[in-house]
Amino acid sequence: MISLLNVSKSFGDTVVLKNVTIEFEPEKTYAIIGSSGAGKSTLLRCINLMEVPTTGSVIIDSVDLVKDRKQLNRVREKIGMVFQNFNLFAHMSALNNVTFALRKVKKMNEAEAKDVAVKYLTEVGLQHRLDNYPHQLSGGEKQRVAIARALAMKPIAMLFDEPTSALDPEMTQEVLKVIKNLNHIGMTNIIVTHEIKFAQEVADYIIFMNQAEILEVTETKTFFSAPKSERAKTFLANMI
Repeated sequence: MISLLNVSKSFGDTVVLKNVTIEFEPEKTYAIIGSSGAGKSTLLRCINLMEVPTTGSVIIDSVDLVKDRKQLNRVREKIGMVFQNFNLFAHMSALNNVTFALRKVKKMNEAEAKDVAVKYLTEVGLQHRLDNYPHQLSGGEKQRVAIARALAMKPIAMLFDEPTSALDPEMTQEVLKVIKNLNHIGMTNIIVTHEIKFAQEVADYIIFMNQAEILEVTETKTFFSAPKSERAKTFLANMI
């Protein structure tokens, strides 16, 4: 279970999250949407303490990560993260990008790590790209390597920070198809996205943010048919 309780975050005098409280149900998919600057990515990054909240609690598996930093690395192993710009090791092949954490963190031997890496790279359609380096891959392929790398750690949750923002439309569809397939493997997925139609297709719940606050956490069908807040109504009218 992942919960945020009264989480606020400021950078100097700029408030980017304001008293956010939310509980993420296991094995559900959440899409975080809203206008630029609403606090979406900051909220996501607070979940694994890539951004440390100014105030409030982040609770994962009954551990408050804000108060108990000694547990942070152990808990982070359970939370996969996929970034906008891939964050692959440029000097490693696709295969080695995936095996690296398996060997260093999970302490697998080389053969075990390779077996796991090949499995997940195959699942994202890159079995033919095992030995290619990032500069030899398209943007969509790089992002799929990043997804395979996160999945290989067998997380309880996956965080996606605008995973298609650096991709052209064709590559975007490649990556969105992979993410959509994750709905069937028993994880919590939390996705910051500007792809509204994708959010509508894939998410169980919509988190709508505006000016550093969560205005709605609503079942997807209900959000798109009958949003509660006037701000959400205006946002959807401009986006769809």
